[in-house]
Amino acid sequence: MNRFVHSRRLRRLAALLVLSACSPSPEYDVVLRGGTVFDGSGGAPIVGDVAIRGDSIVSIGSVTGTGRLEVQADGLAVAPGFINMLSWATESLIEDGRSQSDIRQGVTLEVMGEGDSMGPLSDTLRADMLSQQGDITFPITWRTLRGYQDTLVKKGISTNIASFIGATTVRMNHVGWDDRAPTASELEAMQAEVRTAMEEGALGVGSSLIYAPAFYAKTPELVALMKAAAPYGGMYISHMRSEGARLEEAVEELITIAREAGVRAEIYHLKAAGESNWPKMEKVLARIEAVRAEGLEITADLYPYTAGATGLDAAMPPWVQEGGYAAWAKRLQDPATRKKVAQEMRTPTDQWESLLLAAGSPERVVLSGFKADSLKQYTGMTLAAVAKLRGTTPEETAMDLVVKDGTRVGTIYFIIDEDNIVKELKKPWVSIGSDAGSLASEGKFLKSSPHPRAYGSFARVLGKYTRDEQVLTLQEAVRRMSALPASNLRLARRGMLKAGYFADVVLFDPTTIRDNATFEQPHQYASGMRHVFVNGVQVLKDGEHTGAKPGRVVLGAGATR
Repeated sequence: MNRFVHSRRLRRLAALLVLSACSPSPEYDVVLRGGTVFDGSGGAPIVGDVAIRGDSIVSIGSVTGTGRLEVQADGLAVAPGFINMLSWATESLIEDGRSQSDIRQGVTLEVMGEGDSMGPLSDTLRADMLSQQGDITFPITWRTLRGYQDTLVKKGISTNIASFIGATTVRMNHVGWDDRAPTASELEAMQAEVRTAMEEGALGVGSSLIYAPAFYAKTPELVALMKAAAPYGGMYISHMRSEGARLEEAVEELITIAREAGVRAEIYHLKAAGESNWPKMEKVLARIEAVRAEGLEITADLYPYTAGATGLDAAMPPWVQEGGYAAWAKRLQDPATRKKVAQEMRTPTDQWESLLLAAGSPERVVLSGFKADSLKQYTGMTLAAVAKLRGTTPEETAMDLVVKDGTRVGTIYFIIDEDNIVKELKKPWVSIGSDAGSLASEGKFLKSSPHPRAYGSFARVLGKYTRDEQVLTLQEAVRRMSALPASNLRLARRGMLKAGYFADVVLFDPTTIRDNATFEQPHQYASGMRHVFVNGVQVLKDGEHTGAKPGRVVLGAGATR
């Protein structure tokens, strides 16, 4: 290199250093430039910028200052992070804190606690949870619900988390699996656990009343638990006692609990299960509208699919499950009991909820997850197909699988009417929940065949029901997944794009966002989500996970600890 060229390069470098020294420091950490901004209110969007400093939004509109990170958002929708009103990421986040399947849809807050919560735990319940672990195994080092949440955050998670305290969990701590009412002293202890959890930041009390032992709880017990949560602003949220034969009566029970305890209430995954019950949805929606008009705050959420997912316990009568899994499995090996259970599994009734009967046929029941390696060959097959292979009836097959697997066996039931999904989505008080874990298309997660809702619920609302079928406007779809649930949960500084709010922000292409997971091939990420920020930190960049884990515990309004 000649001396002239070398000298010229040195002078250019010196000039750049001087200009850099004279330039003002970036005013913001992040500026999102020129996107179509949906603030979550449901109002018309604006084209503008969003500025973030630290973990908060500081400006929206025309931002003149610069950011350390500048993201060009032309052609993209910019919206508040989505809130998953019914998340079962309780264990999946322990296995993989990246929360891949939900982050790639724009979910920035996982709300847990459908009946069972990860605390508080008695010694017995802790041992039971350890014995029931499947592909994902982990030590249980916490005792309280808040202890679980703090453990997750310390380990590192990409999404925020919040939780209800489970009514079933509280019942198991003090009553166990017995089919009886709690004694007065037991009920007082249960209420005390609710108060403690509320002070630690729980959102309210969640129930799941079709399952044993929750099935054994009567309405006064649930009212008492909610009266303990009420002074802290707690919500009652419920997988109701029936979504089928006694759907309307179950709605009335939820309304009664809300009225008597003086609380607001939400229905988990609102549905009419089973074709014979589909016509009931019109009356249910009308009833909810009527009590809302009276001033009672009743809301609901849903997942936008025609199948639900739970276990084979939902195909068997609750009495055979009394005492917990070990007692249940022992009874299923007694010939006389097996005969009685099989007969009840085939007989329509309004005394308990049979999702096998609601599905209408074992061909409409898919086995999605096993613990035992010897049974994993059946993953993704229908109950009918497995029964044929094993040479037993569907009812006998179900009982045999529960005994051999050591679990209730993950199961998908096709029970929901597509037209009802559309009717429910049109109601302004309905939000969205996946009712699933937040998974990854790798590792241990591939050992099961989950419901596609784990990978697609939120993208499906934005793609299928908003862009393609125009059931919702885009601004309304965003509101249902952000501001509406945040308001229902009484969350501070979450759910909207406003100055002073936490910077949970998603950027997606409204022309391409879609769910790709199917029942046949569920481990497929949604597409169209481009960038995701959680508490101001970029977690998704150009559609790929950054590895960042800025998730926090989001506390309920009554938190004092």
